[in-house]
Formats: sequence, C-alpha cells, structure tokens
Amino acid sequence: MAIKNVLHAGISVYNMEKSLNWYKENLGFELVKDDGFVPPLHARICFIEKDGFQIELFEYEAPRPLPEERKTPNSDLQTVGTKHIAFATDDMAGLKERFVAGGVDIAHEVCMEGNSVMFIRDCNGVLIEFIEQKQ
Repeated sequence: MAIKNVLHAGISVYNMEKSLNWYKENLGFELVKDDGFVPPLHARICFIEKDGFQIELFEYEAPRPLPEERKTPNSDLQTVGTKHIAFATDDMAGLKERFVAGGVDIAHEVCMEGNSVMFIRDCNGVLIEFIEQKQ
C-alpha cells in the first residue's frame, strides 16, 4: 500500500452559493464539480480547485454552527481534530492589502521563526492560514 498524493480537503459551509463566491473572489478557486444534493448525506456537495488543489464543500440541510473556540487559531489548536488549510505566499503584505480591501476577516497575524503567518476566516468562520517563508 502506497499513499500517492493529497486529493482534497473538506469544509462544511452554511450557504453553498455564498461560499462558492467567497472562495472564488478571495482565493481564486473555481467550481469544478457540483454533485448537487446527495440524499444519503442530506447535503449539497461541490468541488472547487486552484492550482490542482481541491476543496470539497458540503452544505447540509441543517448545519451545526462552528463552535466559537474553533474561530481563533490558538484556541482551535487545543481542540482535537483537523485544523486548517495553509497556503504559501511570496507577498504577505500584498495579500493582506487585498484581503483588507475585500473585507476579509483577518483573525491573527504573527511572525514565527522569521516567517510571516496570517490566519483569515472564510465567510463561514473557518480558519485558513497563509505563510510567507523567510528567504
């Protein structure tokens, strides 16, 4: 048995259309597959993609709200389970400027071992990390 490569990450959302638009406008993801409503799951499922990386979005009929402690990076890390998706950037300042102009919720910024790190929240409150590594 050999593990080959990452296929996708999954994120549950409150509203599929709003989420599809948010990920397109703010992160450049494009819809690549809409499975529609999947009766056994009671959810609509869509796949979005950027640079070969896919995110599977789930919109359930009755979603459970994201707990408040999951909306802050340091408290979220204390909760067992999958944490966040992290993307590399080579222009943190430019990325932040674009996010601020677009009204994106910036959750946390820090410099760790010379690397710039920024967490944002998507339109559902889900944390997403960006890292600019020192040269």
